[in-house]
Amino acid sequence: MNFLAHIYLSGDNELVTIGNFIADGVRGKQYKKFSKDIQIGILLHRQIDTFTDTHPIVRQSTKRLHKNYSHYSGVIVDILYDHFLAKNWANYSVIPLEIYVDDFYESLQSHFELLPTRTQKMMPYMIADNWLLNYANIEGIQRVLNGMNRRTKNVSGMDKATLELQHYYSEFEDEFTAFFEKLRAFSKLKLIEIQKSFISV
Repeated sequence: MNFLAHIYLSGDNELVTIGNFIADGVRGKQYKKFSKDIQIGILLHRQIDTFTDTHPIVRQSTKRLHKNYSHYSGVIVDILYDHFLAKNWANYSVIPLEIYVDDFYESLQSHFELLPTRTQKMMPYMIADNWLLNYANIEGIQRVLNGMNRRTKNVSGMDKATLELQHYYSEFEDEFTAFFEKLRAFSKLKLIEIQKSFISV
């Protein structure tokens, strides 16, 4: 899953959410240098990624893209799924998306010193272009895919994936909806399990 889903699946704890958000920039056992709640968020992120990458519904989505995008298909599906979460946000939260993401940006700024260097450098662009809110429209997804394609030195061709998104829109949306219910249930249980593991240590 991409940024918005990871943030959403963290629950209400601000530091757990930050941990989940920064997890891709924290390698191996480096997570142990952070506070307990941030560690929980990082470990939750890893569990979410494993569950997502191996799930048959997600594989169904990635298979549709594999011919054109090969091993980049999973990255593209993560981004497309964030689009459907943002677009259908009212089905998952009583807090309007605009308010939710503004609160998250404020939280990032308040805890700037805790963020890895990579995240600190990315954050101003994320906030200025309001990535999380703009996931809700195809133009926003196009900008994300353009940026991802540039990072691969234009090798991936990911900038063209909005063509598949538009062509198979209902199929991707149905797969997201079915999968996200399973992911929400998994994440709630896994968060409790990880929290308990810290208590027992």
